[in-house]
Amino acid sequence: MLKIKSPILKKSLLILTLLASNVFAIEGKKMTVYKSPFCGCCTEWTKIMEKKGFDLTVIKTEEMNDIKNKFNIKNEHASCHTAIVDGYYIEGHVNYSAIKKLLKEKPSNIAGLSVPGMVVGSPGMEYKDIKKPYNILSINKNGTSSIYEKH
Repeated sequence: MLKIKSPILKKSLLILTLLASNVFAIEGKKMTVYKSPFCGCCTEWTKIMEKKGFDLTVIKTEEMNDIKNKFNIKNEHASCHTAIVDGYYIEGHVNYSAIKKLLKEKPSNIAGLSVPGMVVGSPGMEYKDIKKPYNILSINKNGTSSIYEKH
């Protein structure tokens, strides 16, 4: 076993270890994505999540309304695809930054995150240089929502 005598070196290694574990916290995290077999933007979003390190299982289904009902996703929060990760749902084209924050903080009152609709410029919905402003909503277990991130 390697013994490090320098207190400064020990602290530096500890800090680097903590930073590395935080950076790679998503690496290999399992995510299940339910999507229509015909939706290209959903496929683009899944590619982004895969590049960010998620271990994806993609389930293609034409019964997306049943999936929304299963996870109690209201119509006003709905989008084209639904992902499940660590017990939370991720509805629509939610940015990686919000998912990472959710998984790091693990709030007990939140059921999931949502970008309602299909906003041009959101992840997977890129079109030319057009980027419309949108909000990522946190959906509380009681059904209420609030802004989680602005983009």
